[in-house]
Amino acid sequence: MARILIVGGGCRGLLLAGQMVGDGHPVRITTRSPAGRDAIEARGAECYLGTPDRLATLRAALENVTIACWLLGGARGSKEQLVALHSSRLSHFLGQAIDTTVRGFVYEAAGPGVPREVLAAGERTVRELGARNAIPVAILSEDPADTGAWLTGARGALDALLGSPPAAA
Repeated sequence: MARILIVGGGCRGLLLAGQMVGDGHPVRITTRSPAGRDAIEARGAECYLGTPDRLATLRAALENVTIACWLLGGARGSKEQLVALHSSRLSHFLGQAIDTTVRGFVYEAAGPGVPREVLAAGERTVRELGARNAIPVAILSEDPADTGAWLTGARGALDALLGSPPAAA
């Protein structure tokens, strides 16, 4: 089984984690606050305190991870903060993942609060760094407001990276 790291994603990330745990995969979810621990552990996932706003707090979260998911399309903040999450912080996080056990990366390239051009630039960054470092990537472009479609897309992305047949709906 593959360990999956979910950075962000809120309620949708928890739904995805529940499905992956149900399939036997260990899942680690990051949270900025200890207040998120109960919801994460209720899904059978491991809670990891860390934030993409301080990348050093996420370095150890990559330990023994096979697939990392950057599910920050629904992030909130100032335009400067959102640009950083989908540019410099994303790029540095991927740089940290290069010499680890990470063998796949899922990037959420859709969301209500992040400008389209910022997400498009993030997608280019992921594709370029993935190609340069031979890390397969999957782009999650489903509308996060449509939870069912989003979850189907996220599962499809993970299954493709894991080399698994798609899960039954």
